[in-house]
Amino acid sequence: MSEHLITSRPVGDRNLPDSTDPSFDDLVARLSLEQKVRLLTGADFWALYDEPAVGLRRMVTSDGPAGVRGELWDERDTSANLPSPTALAATWDDALMTEVGHLLAAEARRKGVDVVLAPTVNLHRSPYGGRHFECFSEDPVLTARVGASIVRAMQADGVAATVKHFVANDSESDRLTVDMRIDERTLREVYLAPFEVIVRDAGAWAVMAAYNGVNGTTMTESPLLREVLQEEWGFDGVTMSDWYAARSTEAAGAGGLDLAMPGPTGPWNAALVDAVGDGRVPETTVDDKVRRLLRLAHRVGALEPGTSVPLVAGSAEETHALVRRIAAAGFVMLRNARVGGAPALPVDAADIRRVAVLGPNAHPGRTLGGGSAFVFPDREISPVDGLREAFGAGDVVYAEGVRSHHRIGIADSAHLTVPDSGAQGVRIRFLGHDGQVLATDERSGTAYNWNNAFAAGVVPAELGAIEITTVLTAPVSGEHHVGASGLGRFRMLLDGVVAFDELLVLPAGADPVEGLMRPPQRGAVVPLEAGDTLEVTVVRTITDHVPGADLLVSLQLNLDLPYAGDDAAIDEAVELARSADLAVVVVGTNEEVESEGFDRESLDLPGRQDELVRRVAAANPRTVVVVNAGAPVLMPWRDEVAAVLLSWFPGQEFGHALADLLTGVTEPGGRLPTTWPADEAAALPSTRPVDGRLAYEEGLHVGYRRFLRDGVEPAYWFGHGLGFTSWAYEGVDVVAGADAEARVSVRNTGDRPGRELVQVYVAREGSAVERPVRWLASYAWVSAEPGESVTVEVPVLARAFEHWDAAAGRWTVEPGDFEVQIGRSAGDVVLTATVTR
Repeated sequence: MSEHLITSRPVGDRNLPDSTDPSFDDLVARLSLEQKVRLLTGADFWALYDEPAVGLRRMVTSDGPAGVRGELWDERDTSANLPSPTALAATWDDALMTEVGHLLAAEARRKGVDVVLAPTVNLHRSPYGGRHFECFSEDPVLTARVGASIVRAMQADGVAATVKHFVANDSESDRLTVDMRIDERTLREVYLAPFEVIVRDAGAWAVMAAYNGVNGTTMTESPLLREVLQEEWGFDGVTMSDWYAARSTEAAGAGGLDLAMPGPTGPWNAALVDAVGDGRVPETTVDDKVRRLLRLAHRVGALEPGTSVPLVAGSAEETHALVRRIAAAGFVMLRNARVGGAPALPVDAADIRRVAVLGPNAHPGRTLGGGSAFVFPDREISPVDGLREAFGAGDVVYAEGVRSHHRIGIADSAHLTVPDSGAQGVRIRFLGHDGQVLATDERSGTAYNWNNAFAAGVVPAELGAIEITTVLTAPVSGEHHVGASGLGRFRMLLDGVVAFDELLVLPAGADPVEGLMRPPQRGAVVPLEAGDTLEVTVVRTITDHVPGADLLVSLQLNLDLPYAGDDAAIDEAVELARSADLAVVVVGTNEEVESEGFDRESLDLPGRQDELVRRVAAANPRTVVVVNAGAPVLMPWRDEVAAVLLSWFPGQEFGHALADLLTGVTEPGGRLPTTWPADEAAALPSTRPVDGRLAYEEGLHVGYRRFLRDGVEPAYWFGHGLGFTSWAYEGVDVVAGADAEARVSVRNTGDRPGRELVQVYVAREGSAVERPVRWLASYAWVSAEPGESVTVEVPVLARAFEHWDAAAGRWTVEPGDFEVQIGRSAGDVVLTATVTR
């Protein structure tokens, strides 16, 4: 046995402004008021205006939480599809997040993007939050460290990160107008905390102001932008609005908002020029906004004389390998029971003759969430694909098992051909108001989003309709469901016969983004024999539309193949499982229940997936369940199966990463970044506003803190996760100073090399102020060979012992003893020590 020392450091020094900044005052002085104000609204949906008078080129923004999309939002411009932010946070790995940041920056540079609209550092306040998957964690410390690592790496490569959504945009219900009611201490210690670290310590170059209000003021007009973000934290970058969140001329113009997105319309422009002329908005305030914008341009190389970091982009194969490794590092093994005298996982591929891969998410699988996080990857490896590569195609059988969606799915272009050409895909014609053809395109994809432009030669004002035509060849006999989704006037013709012609609209009160993620749809059932063909034409009329819908024209061609029903599908899956040596059931959520634009109504797996799991487990004792969800789901069968792996939305290499974990090529690297409830019996924090307000009644007790306060045992605690070996925690010493340091000794007591996450919590019994039972302070990974003892030094920053004194308006320390607790999760403390502050 041996012993060695590992030193772990949290996020480092702030990325300070360049000492070579040009004189922005001189540049601002060259511009007229009209020129300055013009720069403060976007030029189009994604880009900012250029300004030759100061050597400013056009700057481009792009969504980017799980991959950098770029200006084109379709399959023609693919992006590396990274695991969802919940999966990234599940790695608890600052060094790996640095690699993520560099990959995002390389993707941005490759696509001509200067400003990436990520990371999202809102918190998992409630598991019902529809955008849960796009946020890192329920804990501010973990969120801050993961986010800071990504931001530093991106900006080191000359690409701006935009930390969002400032602040308390933690759910989707009425998010455009809801007023979040949060006491000042909770706001400071929980929801502002990750922004503070990433802005002040990691030096973020941009921040996005949220749609919602906080304590009575909408965020694009909030004094928090000026008083806290800029003045207290010293933020010298650009604060931009979420898209269409800037709603006023004077209040937003006189405040801390610098950039209204998108453009060219908005509340500023000529109205802001007039407000300055009338003395309602000081011109010095406009000058400060322009100065910040120019500083951002200088940092990303958009201001003459241009400077840029050399682009070092890996090959497609290198990118695939990195995404695969990141995905595996985020998988959380929740359970690994013994089967036949040994743990169910890993399996020896040589001992497995037949694998049954089952479930609605087994093929193609859900690799990413909807909304701002959605990109088009160059490939997607489903669980079926990955396991066939690992075990041999002839040894892996597949069945859907059950259908979990109610909508008609996006059409698989493998069954579609372009009329007259025979190429795979569809023909798109852009038609003028009188029906003339303005342009023709061929596409292999069947989901379409046009925002800045349609096709070469098409002037948006002249566009009257978009026509999509394809020939469906039935792969099997039975009832085919054919349809279309979107907002506006739709007409669908099947072999020239009108199937429907109507205006598709969202339900009253729906979020506009629901029109992209869960749009209204209409369809028809068509009986076809295998090999039959059907010409399908969908016409979306532009001149007869929902007001405002044409700011972004989005539509889908939909197709579901024949389905015998859940009973028959479950029976088929059970028979395959019974004949297999290993059953892998992939269950999860889908875009109907988990997406930007709406919150969840239940934590149940959709459809009859629970029944599928139970029946397969009864048929095969070596049943491994893979939960493909971005947020917690209920798992009433969790103690009835051999193993449970949580994949989150793991990115485009889903199947490869899964195969690596099942076969032991890679140890499951993840630990839970959020607590998973056992049921919904104990009321969970609501996301539903009452009279326009959402009260954060739980205060400081978010996530695991609430479970600890209430004495409720969850299914799995924050920080929980298993590996392929076992560990003994042997001792802890705490060295006090301005910051403390916990020296923790652990030993690998198993027979395999492994990694263990050492988690450091702080507690204060008998405190004079309200506190959580315990709260995360720091963490570090250790690696060890079998029998090896390792000591890791884990810094605990002074802030971990401080609380916000609302009356004094400052951070303070309550003198006395604090307990430093070493845990394997928030519910499993194994060592303690005392430190006096």
